[in-house]
Formats: sequence, structure tokens, C-alpha cells
Amino acid sequence: MDVAFVLLLGASLARYLIRHEGGRHTHWVVGLFVVFGLLHLLGRLLAPAPRSGRRPDARYLAWVGAVLAVWVVLLALAPSAAWCAMPLFFTGLHTLSTRTAVSLAAVLTVLVVASKLRFTHGQFDPNALIAPPAVAAVGTAVLIHLKRQAARQRALIDDLLRTRRDLAATERRAGILAERQRLSTEIHDTLAQGLSSQQMLLQAAERVWHTDPGAARDHMRDAAEIASRSLAEARRFVHDLAPADLAERTLAPALAALADRESGDDLTVVFHLDGTPGPMPERVEAALLRIAQGALANVREHAGATRAALTLTCLDDQISLDVADDGRGFAVGAPPGRAGRGHGLPAMRVRARQLGGTLTVESEPGEGTVVSAAVPLEPVSVEVPVDVPMDVSVAVSEKAVS
Repeated sequence: MDVAFVLLLGASLARYLIRHEGGRHTHWVVGLFVVFGLLHLLGRLLAPAPRSGRRPDARYLAWVGAVLAVWVVLLALAPSAAWCAMPLFFTGLHTLSTRTAVSLAAVLTVLVVASKLRFTHGQFDPNALIAPPAVAAVGTAVLIHLKRQAARQRALIDDLLRTRRDLAATERRAGILAERQRLSTEIHDTLAQGLSSQQMLLQAAERVWHTDPGAARDHMRDAAEIASRSLAEARRFVHDLAPADLAERTLAPALAALADRESGDDLTVVFHLDGTPGPMPERVEAALLRIAQGALANVREHAGATRAALTLTCLDDQISLDVADDGRGFAVGAPPGRAGRGHGLPAMRVRARQLGGTLTVESEPGEGTVVSAAVPLEPVSVEVPVDVPMDVSVAVSEKAVS
């Protein structure tokens, strides 16, 4: 449209100079052509057009009004400027509301026809009366149809996006409920039954402790065997609750899938791999993936960030994971802001410490946050303090989230 405007403006000015060279208003008309062109082109920068489907602001409407006013004056002095109505016509139809755009097209058409008829010098020209309205009608019909079609497409896209979000939320809730049901059934049929049997055997042993020591020892032995089987079941639960993303892929693809899954309208998460990952113990992969999940959960819930990056760095003797965001940051030494919260970072530190690694947090208010976990490739088992809130219930909730 800008190129068409410049070409039509230049042709109109050239036609005016050829037919009215030496006229007493020539300098004024040429200056008005220049002002009209500069006003039109500079308005593209100073008053940008609204996005599709949005109403124009006051500055854009003021620019449209100024351009039209200058064009009307120029049309009264130089009828050749009528050709410049085409870019104005399409600009109005594209950005203004349908009613306003049709009214503007009608006004422009009337002015062009009046300008043509004004200089017919007594000879009636049917083209001057019929051609401008015909062109304007066709152009208006086509552009209005395109605008309505674009509006329907935008509404359809919004419905599809909303439906996709609803389906994702529904699937997530269904997955959580199904996993909870599975775990409750497993625990009821194994651990709960085993604990109930142990309780009954211990109570029976207590009743005959003095009267029949042999029977009491048998009951204690049976209770110990049940406890051993229950411990094996508990270990199986913990093993089954390993990250689902690592079931059929290694750590790097799992982190890439996590970044893609966590990206959305408000947050973009990218994954970078530095080095070539070699074989890693399952505990290391599971811990680093859980740390990444916890860090991204903090980013989404607390940081108010628009961009985050997962970086996996593979060295000869250790592997490190960095989670950086451009959010609001926080004072690292400050206490948790909400009662009952603040277990995310301690849990990440525990996971890194269990493998003989370290976890560091670098953040300042307004400067974003970087969480870095470094784990040796030959993990060292470290005893975790008993007061750290890491138990099977945490693992259950993490499985539900995954």
C-alpha cells in the first residue's frame, strides 16, 4: 500500500505539472503534494495501524482525519490527486469498523466523482460518473468479506485453543485421579493388609508372651516375614514412581520434552545441550529431571518470567543442570513468603546431596534466578537428615504432577 501510494502520488503530481505548468497556484499545490506525502508516510511510523480485530486508537484516527483533510484540499486544487484516494480507500476498509469504513468509502467516491465532473468542461463523461462507484463497490464488498472471514477464523482459532487447554486440563485431572486410584488400590492390597496382619500377630504374641513363649516367638517370626514382604512392596512402589519421562528416553530428550511441555502463551522454555551425554545411572537422571521439574514449577508459580532456559552440561567427571529465568528474582537468604511454603528448594538440595552433588541458587530482586545442580557421574550415597520433608508422599505427589 505504501508503494502504491508513492507511485500514485508521483503520477498525480507529474500530471498536474504537465497540465498546469506556470499556474499561479503551482507552488502551493506542489507544496501541498509534498505535505500530503510526508504526512501519509510518517503517520505509518508515528501512528501505526491497529492489529487485526482490534479497534484503532485516538492517535491513529487523528492521523486518518488529517490525511483526509489534506487530500480534500489537494483534490480541490488538483483533480489528478483523485487517484490517491485508492490507498486511502483500502487503508480505511482494512483498519476501521465496517460501518465507518463504508461511510468513508462513500465519501471518497462522491468527492472523486465530483472532482471528475467538475472538469468535464460541458462534455458529459459516463466513465467519470460510473467507474468510481463501481470500483469502490467491488473493492468494498471484497474487503468486507475478507474482514468477516478473518474474524470467523480468529474466533475459530480461539475456540480451538480454548478447547485444547480444556482437554489438556481434563486429561491432567483424569491422569491424577487414575494414578491416585491405582496407588490407593496397591497400598490397600499390599501395605495396608501387611500392616494389619503384623498388628494382629504382635497383639497375639503379647497375649501369650508369658504363658506360651514358643507361640509368641512364632508370631514374632511371622510378623517379621510380613514386614520384610511389605518393605519389598514399598521399594517396588518407589521404583515404579520414577519419572515417567525416563521410561523410554534418556535425560537429554526428557529435558527437551519437559521444556516443550512447560512452554505456553506466557512462558517460553528452551533446552540447550552442551557436550555429549554418556551413560548415566538411573538415579542421576531421575534426580536431575525432578530438579528441573521443581525449578520450572517455581518459575511458573512465583517468578512471573516470560522466558526460561534449561541447560544440561556434560563433562568428563560430572553433569550439571542450570535452570535460568528472566523473572522478578528474590533475595536468596530471605525466609519463604507464604506459610507452609518453601519446601521446593530444600527438596532439590536433598536430591543433589543424596548423589554427592551440590545445588546453588543465584538471584537478586528484579534480576531473574539461576538454579544450578552439579552431580558427579559416579554418585556418592549421602545420608539425608531425618527432618527433611522427603518421604513417599512427596514421591506420590510428584508422580501425579508428572
